Amino acid sequence: MVSQSSRTALVTGCSSGIGREAALRLHQAGLVVYATARRPGTLAGLAEAGIRVLALDVTDEASMVAAVQAISASHGQVDVLVNCAGFELAGAVEESPAAEVRRLFDTNVFGLARLTQLVVPGMRVQRYGRIINISSVFGRFAVPGGAYYAASKHAVAAFSEALRLELAGFGVRVVLVEPTAARTRLNVNTVWASDAADGHRLGRRRRSRPLRRVPPGPGPLARPDLRRAAAQYRRAARGVR
Repeated sequence: MVSQSSRTALVTGCSSGIGREAALRLHQAGLVVYATARRPGTLAGLAEAGIRVLALDVTDEASMVAAVQAISASHGQVDVLVNCAGFELAGAVEESPAAEVRRLFDTNVFGLARLTQLVVPGMRVQRYGRIINISSVFGRFAVPGGAYYAASKHAVAAFSEALRLELAGFGVRVVLVEPTAARTRLNVNTVWASDAADGHRLGRRRRSRPLRRVPPGPGPLARPDLRRAAAQYRRAARGVR
């Protein structure tokens, strides 16, 4: 039997939150852990703990291939993949820019799927592997202001279920984790659709403006309406990943 100390784990989205904690826990369990993020400078604390760090952008093909190749060159194969990279897009469907929606799905769904494709062949050959997809409770339901984020998490759930069945006969287990309340920086890093539409890319969530009465009638949603929907979303999702 192969010992835990020889198993290699690749974890995405390790700059904070669940990804960071997953990397630490796997390291403490004795695995060889590669913690990754778009900005390796955010991983200094993990490096100091003895964890290997790599730059990895799940929306960039070359970056994903390079990371997997680097691990394979050193340890032969990725045995455990933890897909945790992702972000939240909040806002009404009507006001969410198509470019931001595509970026959301590139990060939360297509990047996850592509990285999985890159590690599955080696897992299948050795007849061992663990793929852990970190999703959200919003992969089970959706609320106003969270349509696209929930859609991306529903996609991860469906992808994980099909993948689990495909790989069950090869000794590869697929696990879907759908957290509810969690202390992460997801809310801080939320992209607000209305701000993105105005040309702003948020590094952190802005303080909501006071709502004012909006006359009924046709036409695009006014910002106060969007904020009201987002506030409802926040009440439902308070502390939820």
